Amino acid sequence: MARRALKLASLTAAASGIYMYGNKFLDPNDFGIVRVGRAIATTAVITYDYLTSLRSVPYGTEEYEFLKSQIKELFVSFEDTPLGAASLAQVHKAVLQDGRTVAVKIQHPKVQAQSSKDILLMEVLLLVVKQIFPDFEFMWLVEEAKKNLPLELDFLHEGRNAEKVAYMLKNFDFLKVPRIYWELSTRRVLLMEFMEGGQVNDRAYMERNGINVNEISRNLGKLYSEMIFVNGFVHCDPHPGNVLVKKCPTSGKAHIILLDHGLYQVLSESFRMDYCRLWQALIKADMKRVQKYSRRLGAGDLYPLFACMLTARSWESVNRGIDQSPVSASEDMEIRSNAAAYLPQITQLLNNVPRQMLLLLKTNDLLRGIESALHTRASASSFLNMSRCCIRAVSTYQRSKSLSLYRRAQISLTEALSLWQINLYELFLWLKGSQLGNWVIALLRRMHHSTY
Repeated sequence: MARRALKLASLTAAASGIYMYGNKFLDPNDFGIVRVGRAIATTAVITYDYLTSLRSVPYGTEEYEFLKSQIKELFVSFEDTPLGAASLAQVHKAVLQDGRTVAVKIQHPKVQAQSSKDILLMEVLLLVVKQIFPDFEFMWLVEEAKKNLPLELDFLHEGRNAEKVAYMLKNFDFLKVPRIYWELSTRRVLLMEFMEGGQVNDRAYMERNGINVNEISRNLGKLYSEMIFVNGFVHCDPHPGNVLVKKCPTSGKAHIILLDHGLYQVLSESFRMDYCRLWQALIKADMKRVQKYSRRLGAGDLYPLFACMLTARSWESVNRGIDQSPVSASEDMEIRSNAAAYLPQITQLLNNVPRQMLLLLKTNDLLRGIESALHTRASASSFLNMSRCCIRAVSTYQRSKSLSLYRRAQISLTEALSLWQINLYELFLWLKGSQLGNWVIALLRRMHHSTY
């Protein structure tokens, strides 16, 4: 049955492949750090290819009608027009014979054959550019493409990632990951539960549907802090088309729907611990430890630039404490102008840091873009959630390395006290910003004055 789905869905993709390059469906955010070289080098070639050879079954011919009749054996309905399309695949809505509504993700037929040529072309072009501009250090793009593109082209791998992250984050009841229908899936066709909602950066949609914007931003931060610091298994393509929000009609709770699980980064234990401790140092504005752990992560003497890139804050703000004040318009402008001025140093840094860092930097940028669209950037709650996850991750690691029962108990006590302090500080912030808190503060002041 899966083979039949592959054949029919692939041919359907051929018949509707032209939608890939319609402005309605092409998401510019899909071309991330791993695909950028490929996109620049071969867009014209691939466009021509999809518009000609992929439409190999002419619309309205006898063969086309025969394929349409075979599709009806699997689906009650199958929408020819894709819900969305990108560089590797497109997604159709369909209804199975048993009544289940599904999303059918179909890989473009020539992507497999074309991908190795694209990588080779990208490698040649980057080598040529490096000969002209010796400071141009972007060969890591080729290395990342060689490693990640074959994984993204294997939809069974994507399905396994979806199931793994759903199990890993099962304690978050607000997270929804589409169920995979394995009996109808192959390496090039993925059938999954159909889910819909508004894009996570659509503030207007949330306001119309009574969804708390701050809650969504806070919960998204929780998800990614858990993935990065605690589990070391990170969904690295959180652009708005892959993260949807929807209010549950029965419970009234807002759900976050996580889609497209092809691109994940697995973090080694040593990298994850250094990254945890670096963020702890950044949040505490401990410059000695910022320097120490930045160097351990390959930044060398460029550690101030590395800290600024991670936090998207100025060096002055990093020294003062990134949780002390939100990003101002002038600081944002300073960051943008410095990005161009320090391009050689940035390319050197990207070439020196561990490869695990590259997709994390991309992920951080995408998440910050969402926060900016929702006007929730640099909120105190996001840093508190990060701190909790870092404390838990480091404590778990320390316990695993300790043979002494007394030492493990000591680590657990320190962890509990640290988490309690964060909870107390969060309560203080909540009281400070709430009407109840203002009433309590006013009452305490009156009691203080009446005493004297």
